[in-house]
Amino acid sequence: MDKVRVLIVDDSAVMRKIIASALQKEPSIEVAGFAANGLQAIEAVKTCNPDVVTLDIEMPEMDGLTALREIRKDNKYLPIIMFSSLTHKGAQAAVMALTAGASDYVGKPVNATGGIDDAFKVLETELIPKIIGLAKRVKTRKAREGQTAEAPKPTSITALKTPTPQKSITPTKTSPAVASKIGKVTLGVLAKPAEAVCIGVSTGGPEALMQVFGAFNAPISVPIFIVQHMPADFTALLAARLSSTGVMTVKEAEEGEIAEPGMVYIAPGGFHMTISRPGTKTIIHLNTEPPENSCRPAVDVLFRAAADVYGSSLLAVMLTGMGYDGLKGTQAIKEKGGQVVAQDEATSVIWGMPGAVVQAGLADSILPIDKITDEIIFRTRKVPASR
Repeated sequence: MDKVRVLIVDDSAVMRKIIASALQKEPSIEVAGFAANGLQAIEAVKTCNPDVVTLDIEMPEMDGLTALREIRKDNKYLPIIMFSSLTHKGAQAAVMALTAGASDYVGKPVNATGGIDDAFKVLETELIPKIIGLAKRVKTRKAREGQTAEAPKPTSITALKTPTPQKSITPTKTSPAVASKIGKVTLGVLAKPAEAVCIGVSTGGPEALMQVFGAFNAPISVPIFIVQHMPADFTALLAARLSSTGVMTVKEAEEGEIAEPGMVYIAPGGFHMTISRPGTKTIIHLNTEPPENSCRPAVDVLFRAAADVYGSSLLAVMLTGMGYDGLKGTQAIKEKGGQVVAQDEATSVIWGMPGAVVQAGLADSILPIDKITDEIIFRTRKVPASR
């Protein structure tokens, strides 16, 4: 099997060495090269031909956010994983990068109190799985588009091995039942429109959410609840970013607040979000119970609670993300008669979470990201309208 070639971009020589050492322990990964700032990164992408880039944010000469935008002009699908210190400033920069097209992020593991062992643990448990998952996704995309991934011999900014040419990969076959739902917007008038929307999303989520909420022309008449896998501090910043982009107010959810129509609530990083309806009002609750699917917040937790509250009047939307968080919750929603929309494979950064829902036969519609907003509007509208 061909190795995943990674370009490491960081202004710290120590950090570059730590990252490289961690990656070299993984047999399926090889280091394609190094860059110490954004300008070098742009050139290295051209000469090293990496499969994945790890990109620091704060660097001299050109920062990571500027480099990201430049790289994206010619490399729409190249996986780029941002590095950010887990400070407020670092979180702000990371959220900006994620909404500007970064594939994912990893918090910088080295600090004044952390040791090398802790750094390696973070890189091995967080960075390496993301590198492998994102690289696999790109190979699948190339195979689906009928491209071969055989690369020219790279010219590196460091001494490199010549890579083994990559083989063409056959995409997963799609069943006729699933194929009939792909890209088909719902027509007609729903007899029972949804009274609430729940969205589950992970890898690639911030940019996907920007597209979804940037496309609304007016607030919808129901509340929206979101679980986006992110650490503490990031979710409030993402909420502010989404609010500034679209017409709907997006906020980080708070314990005990009443969910209002037309409002969007994001589960805070580090907290599960559930809802209840003891009377006529829907109440939001937060808790720190154990992670599910290694996640807190977890999509499954929200979806189960929402299914209990709204039953058949719930719309679930599963967007891009790694893993299968949300699958069991989606099953609970379908058992109660709710509706399910999943993002398609072609526009997902990682088709893990939506793919699991689709392959389980739980999706009513499978749509590209640019059609998700219209589908939400249609499935929540209370009067017939032209489409």
